[in-house]
Amino acid sequence: LWASLLLATAGLGARGLIPPLPRLYLPSLKWALDNVRIVVAVALILLAMAAVAYSLTGKTFMPTMDEGNIIIQLEKLPSISLDRSTDIDLRVQRALLEQVPEVTRIVARAGSDEIGLDPMGLNETDSFMVLKPRAEWRMDSKEELLDALRAVMEQFPGVSYGFTQPIEMRVSEMLTGVRGDVAIKLFGDNSTILSRKAQEIADVVARLDGSRDVTSKQNEGVQYLSVKIDRLAAGRLGLSVDEIESLLRSQLEGRVVGTVYEDLRRVPLLIRGEQSDFHDLQISLPDGKFTALSSIARLQREEGPVMVEREMGNRYSVISAYVGGRDLVGFVDEAKQAVRDNVELPVGYRLEWGGQFENQQRAAQRLAIVVPVAIVLVFLLLFSTFKSVRQSVLVLTNIPFALIGGIFALWLSGEYLSVPASIGFIALLGIAVLNGVVMLTYFNQLVATGMPIAQVVIEGSRRRLRPVMMTASIAAFGLVPLLFASGPGSEIQRPLAIVVIGGLVSSTLLTLLLLPSLYRRYGSDKHV
Repeated sequence: LWASLLLATAGLGARGLIPPLPRLYLPSLKWALDNVRIVVAVALILLAMAAVAYSLTGKTFMPTMDEGNIIIQLEKLPSISLDRSTDIDLRVQRALLEQVPEVTRIVARAGSDEIGLDPMGLNETDSFMVLKPRAEWRMDSKEELLDALRAVMEQFPGVSYGFTQPIEMRVSEMLTGVRGDVAIKLFGDNSTILSRKAQEIADVVARLDGSRDVTSKQNEGVQYLSVKIDRLAAGRLGLSVDEIESLLRSQLEGRVVGTVYEDLRRVPLLIRGEQSDFHDLQISLPDGKFTALSSIARLQREEGPVMVEREMGNRYSVISAYVGGRDLVGFVDEAKQAVRDNVELPVGYRLEWGGQFENQQRAAQRLAIVVPVAIVLVFLLLFSTFKSVRQSVLVLTNIPFALIGGIFALWLSGEYLSVPASIGFIALLGIAVLNGVVMLTYFNQLVATGMPIAQVVIEGSRRRLRPVMMTASIAAFGLVPLLFASGPGSEIQRPLAIVVIGGLVSSTLLTLLLLPSLYRRYGSDKHV
């Protein structure tokens, strides 16, 4: 369908649009040649305005792709039992299915082993929700659906939650090890201080505009039985600390005392003590008698961390947040300032900002290297073609003016500067350089015939009008379907199309009006 429409549009354009173009273009070109300073001034003003618009454009790593499904991540108290955790999960699932009819099915997973990419405790649950087709929803957008889900989750106090998507969750885990658009890692030595400061940071970030589902990993609250051995009392009975620790380990974990062979299988024989009250646990003495563990040790229950996580040898705690309704980089900048103003970190404690923000920073650094290198290589190719530094620079002047339309289009559309948009800018630069090469090559051919330079720029521009317009229009029409696409992945394609189409407008106008004026001044036969 799109191919037919594009062919029809191209046919109508060839019959109805192209013939009047020279009649409109030649007067404009002559005016531009007579008023070079005005044209250059307007171009420079537009370039300065584009720089301002660029500073006002939000920046992010990748647009959020709508995968069609939602995952809700639940986190309960760390000391919760498996039965209690699954009971809460079932209650949450029933409430979601009853109160949000857009959800048709839910598959939940409580906890996971340490072999995978995302080890979770029994207090953590991933609930995969299957949704109805978009046409059957009561609401108009996915954000309204998430608000309805949040309203249900508010009925379960004490349960932290966050929303993500299957692919988005896996990509975040593989790239950064943390789920969420922003991951704040707090490094320090003391687990208690880490948990307390992490909660303070989470409270500050949650108050920022655009923050969604801010969570701080609950790492305290597990009950431990602390056994502090009285060395003097144990020594009087002929026991060492190592012997007592070995007995307690055997009581809890068991001890392998042999192997049972069943055909080709070998099964270890494990002896383990009865799970009884440790206060009444009897310890055998060297003389064959027994004594209670409580007579040689002090037993008490203590709260401690669920796990001790380390990165590069340092303990850390993670605060994760999702960002909605604003750009990622602007949110992180505001969050950094808010945390500096409201949270005082002890000496030796530090923060690292990661997640999708880390990916955005890494991509920006790479583009800052790749784009200049690409421009240098393009300049070398142009120099090998024209054998003139002046003319090579003239072609490269199309690059900043091509950016004008792309930046304004991105700003006016409300899209953010992301990796797809950056790729669109790179593609736009190639088209702009190509049009410049087409113009200057034909100018040089006319100059070689002895035609006066004043006539060269007018005649050459008139004859190259159609090729330049065809190059720009084909690229623009080819990207029009991406502007109106609504299927999976359209969120990633749209910024690229916006940048290229907007940039082609400014690039084509300035190529047709500004480049001939600059060529007449700096690229005539005496400079060739």
